[in-house]
Amino acid sequence: MTHDTTPTFTRIGLRLADDVPVSDDILLERVRQLRQRGVPPKQIAKALGMSSAAVAPLVRQVAELDQARSGPSERVLAGCWVNPGWSRGLDLSAIPHAASTDPPRVDSSGTQGLVGVLLARQERASRTTVCGFLVDVYCLGVKNAIGPLTMGVGSVDTYRRAYFQAYDSPGVPIPVELAQQLVHGAVAYARELGFEPHADFAAAAQHLGAPASACPIRFGRDGKPFYVSGPYDDSRAIFQTLDTTVGKGNYSFLTGL
Repeated sequence: MTHDTTPTFTRIGLRLADDVPVSDDILLERVRQLRQRGVPPKQIAKALGMSSAAVAPLVRQVAELDQARSGPSERVLAGCWVNPGWSRGLDLSAIPHAASTDPPRVDSSGTQGLVGVLLARQERASRTTVCGFLVDVYCLGVKNAIGPLTMGVGSVDTYRRAYFQAYDSPGVPIPVELAQQLVHGAVAYARELGFEPHADFAAAAQHLGAPASACPIRFGRDGKPFYVSGPYDDSRAIFQTLDTTVGKGNYSFLTGL
């Protein structure tokens, strides 16, 4: 009588090229290896023979696991910035001191809820990594994420000015804790409305770090979801999602920009 000594795997319906069943742990390790090589999520999905939607939560899980093993606190903060006008429409009554980081502007156009956040951490004397987030704080959460990108210490200032070139200021310094609450809080708010962050969010979020306490910011424009259509949005799908999660008449929108 013989016994099968093949390890028992947790089946998830995926096989590698050599037709070997894949366990959850093996799959996550494959995702981790590809991420470490700088492969973007879409290419990870292609390499694993999976859809981008199926790979996105795995990328987030790997980022969260890696962050738990080696948090950003081990890296020295080199700077954290946000665009002027970031607080327009947000309820900061629970943290009134945060409003002091947003200098008053002459115009009253605001930013239509789009906020740019940039963070830099110094890895060693001559190397710095930066990550950036384009955050829709009124509705969709993180619409784009960049990095972490590695560059020389002397290049950070040039990159920061380019990152905020659309504004009348090369970024306003803010505490990293506020940046964490702003980004992660917007993601949580968007998820309540039915929207997931950009596929590259997980890698950049690992560099940003998670907030130590519950987010005190009230998102939406004046407490209400406000969708501003962008050139790459599937507006019809977004309206359908909002109709389902909050109901018609319970959100505002602006289209045709």
